[in-house]
Amino acid sequence: MKDEPRSHPFRDSIEDIAATKRIPDTAQTRAPAYRLAFADHDFLTREELRPVRLQLELLKPQMIMDERGIESTVVMFGGARIPAPENRDHARTETLANLSHYYEEARRFARAMTERSVATYGREWVITTGGGPGVMEAGNRGADEAGGQSIGLNIVLPHEQAPNAYVTPDLSFNFHYFAIRKMHFLMRAKAIVVFPGGFGTMDELFESLTLVQTGRMKPIPFLLFGRDWWEKVVNWGHLAEAGVISPEDLALFAMVETAEEAVSVIDGWQIPA
Repeated sequence: MKDEPRSHPFRDSIEDIAATKRIPDTAQTRAPAYRLAFADHDFLTREELRPVRLQLELLKPQMIMDERGIESTVVMFGGARIPAPENRDHARTETLANLSHYYEEARRFARAMTERSVATYGREWVITTGGGPGVMEAGNRGADEAGGQSIGLNIVLPHEQAPNAYVTPDLSFNFHYFAIRKMHFLMRAKAIVVFPGGFGTMDELFESLTLVQTGRMKPIPFLLFGRDWWEKVVNWGHLAEAGVISPEDLALFAMVETAEEAVSVIDGWQIPA
């Protein structure tokens, strides 16, 4: 990113940052108080500056995606521990090994949607994942195989981690704030697909469903891959029978098994009456 041309006559911030490197080295110029506020790392990371950091973290990906002309995305959530089929023998558990076919379905689905994205010159249907391993890697990998771009929204975690190798480098973002990352997942979402996963996947699933249920987000195609998995993990019918959700809330999402079925549901989707 770079500053857009301005019509005003004032010096820009880049010029002034460069100028501060040419000033005499004195006790005054070495003092923290003398640093330009927007170029002062110690100042920007102060507790009182959290509102500013929140704004910056919202703005940076927004501006980059706007500059790239990205108008809509397909969001893919799913387990980081689900292995590729060729790596299933190294899975932590037998269940994870048996879930490896969802890696392949995620890869195939992302490839199919990215073929559509390429036809729009990368403006629509851009695959977006959390940028990590497992299902996330499969999504970015499928997009890369289709010759298109894809987004990775990583977040800094206590353990060492890095973006998977298939995220488009210029669309590989890193976040400190979970809340801002979640906003970027959904701000351009044209469809949401959720594969088996753990706490993180469940968090994104239910938060997104809640936004649609409460009318805070417009309805979009919302697909869960793996009926057997989801019906074991969540007793959907019991939630409706108990009255903690309405029976019609069960129509907010559809369950699918294959990439082809998911694409077909998206193509046939209509806004609920």
